Amino acid sequence: MNSFSFQSLLSLLMVGFDLTLAWAAVYSALELSKRLDIGRPREFWFWLVGASVALATGLWSAQVVGLARQDLPYALGYEPFRAAGAWLVGILASVAGLGIFSRRDAAPGMTSAGALVLAIGLVLAQALFMYSLGLEPGIDWHPFGASAALVCAAVGSGLALWLFTRHCLAAGRIAQLFQGLAALSMAAGLIVSQRLVIGAAGLNHQTASVFEKSLPQVTMVVLACVGTLAVLGMLMQHALFDKRLHVSSLSARGELQSHSLRDSVTDLPNRQMFEGTLAQAMAQADSRQGRLALFLINLDAFKPVNEAFGHRAGDRLLREIARRLRSLAPPHMTARLGSDEFLLLLPSDPGVDEAAEMATRILEQLSRPCRLESREATVTCSIGVTIYPQHGAQSTLIGHADAAMRAAKAEGGATYCFFEERMVSGVRDQTELLRDLRVAMAQGELELYYQPKIHAPTGEVTGAEALMRWHHPRRGMISPTVFIPIAERFGLIGAMGNWLIDEACRQIRAWRDTGLRMRVAINVSVHQLRQPDLVDRIARALQKNGINPNLLTCEITETVAMEDTEGTIEIFKRLAAIGVSISIDDFGTGHSSLAYLSKLPASELKIDRGFVLDLETSEDARTVAQAVINLAKALNLKVVAEGVETEGQNRILRDFGCDQLQGYLFSKPLSSKALALWATDNVGPRALAFRQSLFTETTHTRQATLPVA
Repeated sequence: MNSFSFQSLLSLLMVGFDLTLAWAAVYSALELSKRLDIGRPREFWFWLVGASVALATGLWSAQVVGLARQDLPYALGYEPFRAAGAWLVGILASVAGLGIFSRRDAAPGMTSAGALVLAIGLVLAQALFMYSLGLEPGIDWHPFGASAALVCAAVGSGLALWLFTRHCLAAGRIAQLFQGLAALSMAAGLIVSQRLVIGAAGLNHQTASVFEKSLPQVTMVVLACVGTLAVLGMLMQHALFDKRLHVSSLSARGELQSHSLRDSVTDLPNRQMFEGTLAQAMAQADSRQGRLALFLINLDAFKPVNEAFGHRAGDRLLREIARRLRSLAPPHMTARLGSDEFLLLLPSDPGVDEAAEMATRILEQLSRPCRLESREATVTCSIGVTIYPQHGAQSTLIGHADAAMRAAKAEGGATYCFFEERMVSGVRDQTELLRDLRVAMAQGELELYYQPKIHAPTGEVTGAEALMRWHHPRRGMISPTVFIPIAERFGLIGAMGNWLIDEACRQIRAWRDTGLRMRVAINVSVHQLRQPDLVDRIARALQKNGINPNLLTCEITETVAMEDTEGTIEIFKRLAAIGVSISIDDFGTGHSSLAYLSKLPASELKIDRGFVLDLETSEDARTVAQAVINLAKALNLKVVAEGVETEGQNRILRDFGCDQLQGYLFSKPLSSKALALWATDNVGPRALAFRQSLFTETTHTRQATLPVA
């Protein structure tokens, strides 16, 4: 009785270990199968082969354990190469079955087809494994047992793959539970099929195993169990690492997206994020027929404070203003619109009295002194107030608040004004232009014109500046001084700047293909500098068109460069890292310091046209121009003078040692075709030569690479 109980317990334990090995193998294979991605061939094959190795190895080991618990009158042994061959057949069968099943973009019947191929292949591998025993007198298969084995394997595999595709591809504990059930159903079906294959081989009718001493059964069992656990552990560890890496990548993307929707100085939502909040608040107000109050807040004396205390102190002041506004508004209802402008939304169905009370509280809060650098600074603000839906829809509400703010500013500041229709009577034309500008961007009515840059010592054309033009279908050519401010005010400047980058790079490539190596400068706005992917966009445009990065120059005004010194230096460094040149535009109008200029990886300065205009009549203008040129030379920077219109200005700038000149004296902005015609056929506004280097082949092309943020 005791002997019978011990044998029964041992047999039960062997059955349990048999099934556990198979379950672990199937579970691992299904976990690896989650990573199959048809769109990424290399990773697809890596994970497919990994899943197949896990499945075939586990089932191969389960069969070894199953054979070990057979009560036979002779000892079993294995021929290594035949056993390994059966294992390889199992891997190939798994690759075929899982490969068909993984095509989740195919018809639903592919799951059944994958299960059937998997079942046939694995049962065949089980049958081939029996030949590694070298049985005598030889295997005489029983057809019923073999057929029943195939049916069990197909049913178990089909049920497992059905459960997996329906319930296990999502995340969560329920998915893990169903994955475990799917693995159990396939493992059970394959273990039963193994028992049927062993029975169909008729082991009890055999007399010996030829390979008893080649690879003994005990050695084979230990090797199979230890090896299987090692393989499954390694594959699952790799899958776990990949899962963590994927989660980290998603987290990083979410964080990057969050940063792109927030202002870097105050951590307030930017305009893009705020407009989404505003749209939701409007939808909720419409559903309850309620109202909203929108406040556009402009600081009255921020620039003098920024200049007196420095930019770091200015940033601290902005953060303090943001903190005070947050304390007045519900969560997520404040935003930074621009350098010294903020938005605040009151969603609680306010009337005119409540909105006026809030405006008064804002004035009081922001007018309190703020301590900066051991001194106190005080700023006031002008507020424009609009009520939705009374004062316009979403597309016009911020613009109307801006018009009301300007009215408050015109009254001396430190006050608020509600929007009135008269405030936009002179702006209706801008509204129409805004509508037309959106259409123009969609229909490709914008165009780049190019104004040549002249090498001062030789008078040769060395490059050009890209200038945006708009051919309006009814109004004709519209100046950028008209439509650029509209684009900035109503949030189109980002898309317009991206188009400028792509179009300039495309045109450089087009000229390059005709033999003209034209260097092009583009203007980068303050709005673009706030885009976290600006450098990446430029690098991708260069790569897409196969352009040497030193053919592109980014011009950034001195005033913009001074707004956020640390952020600007970082962007300049990243642009320089991909080979793009940097130019400080409108130099002399801002308040740069020599220490700051020396840190910027810029290659040139552009003298503001205001100084060039008065060169012939003003000693002060000549003194400033001479000082700027001497400063640039000391910092090893080239100097470009724009706005050159007379021979006198030309002569003075040449005498001062200016490197490049630009202006109507040489040429007005030209279309790309006109400039190419001038360069190749000398058909242009003046008989100027184009520098010979513009027509020579590039000996080394440097490819722009995406920088690491």
